[in-house]
Amino acid sequence: MDYRKLVDNIMFYRGHNRMPVIHWGGWKETRERWLKEGLLASIPENEYFNTLPPWTWINAVGWTDAFLYPLFKQETIEETEEYTISRATDGVIKKVWKQQSNIPQSIDFTLKTGKDWSEYKKRLLPNPNRLPADLQEQIDSAETSQSPVAIMAASLMGWIRNWMGVENFAYFMYDEPEVFSDMIDTLSNLTCWTIDQIVPRMKRKPDMVVGWEDICGRSGPFVSPSLFNKYVAPGYTKVRNKIDEYGIKLLGVDSDGDLSALIKPWLDAGVNLLYPIEIGTWNADPMELRKTYGKELRMIGGFNKMTLEKGPVEIDAELKRRLPIMKDGGFVLLPDHLITPGTSLENYKYYLEKIRVLRF
Repeated sequence: MDYRKLVDNIMFYRGHNRMPVIHWGGWKETRERWLKEGLLASIPENEYFNTLPPWTWINAVGWTDAFLYPLFKQETIEETEEYTISRATDGVIKKVWKQQSNIPQSIDFTLKTGKDWSEYKKRLLPNPNRLPADLQEQIDSAETSQSPVAIMAASLMGWIRNWMGVENFAYFMYDEPEVFSDMIDTLSNLTCWTIDQIVPRMKRKPDMVVGWEDICGRSGPFVSPSLFNKYVAPGYTKVRNKIDEYGIKLLGVDSDGDLSALIKPWLDAGVNLLYPIEIGTWNADPMELRKTYGKELRMIGGFNKMTLEKGPVEIDAELKRRLPIMKDGGFVLLPDHLITPGTSLENYKYYLEKIRVLRF
């Protein structure tokens, strides 16, 4: 059974006796450590580890540049040996440190209030010119890969938060709800248009459509469930209805942090796949989520990555802890985010080998 079929069987409870062996990646400093410990720089990490990526993306309108077309002009404002301050292609003025992995510090914003929205909205409209020249090549490559195939969807909340900053965003949802609603509508429309540009070109329908949010922190979501249900859920429902037209069963969201308060609103709006299910300081438990929400909620992730720093005993204990839901289905095991620099190459290879030989 190939990897794509295995994941399909797991997600739809058709029977499986193993987990796929997936490598997502690590911090820049993690790779630097591993290179010192024997990782070969000359070959891709998945080839070195004999692993597979979580899926193969088809990216028609961009993720790193947040679907904007045309992009804002990038311009450097200040540069030193330690950092660069510039206006990025998403319109945000950011400070980026050169010598360390970090989330760029947002200093100022082009989008602050509803009156600034038109400058972004015109960059988020369907336009055939925004499609990449290699779209058919992406499709052909995805369809011949062993991996599940995912269409990249828009973020309906996280990008807005990035464009505005957390403080502006927090006030904006309450002060200008009509504009917030229009933002969600615009982004969901663009996602649906994107799906229409991709799926008819494919010989076989994709396995999933997956978007990014990162809209939750350690104490919960930045968007309340009530605001989500009123303004955000219609956008997700629209995307759900679109993929239903094509018979695509999985609609996924990548969101870090404690997302427990939004799980039911997401499910009610048609999202049925979440990852990376971070254990974090809030001790997220995939098995408890299964008990609460049933088999309609599928998950990828859920292995506490911090145990990888501690060694075989802790790794074995974490695997044992997750064994019931691995057997249950609707769950693909993966460390719950990028591998940290405290993880030795030896420990990580031990973890991968344990997954490789695991049978139910």
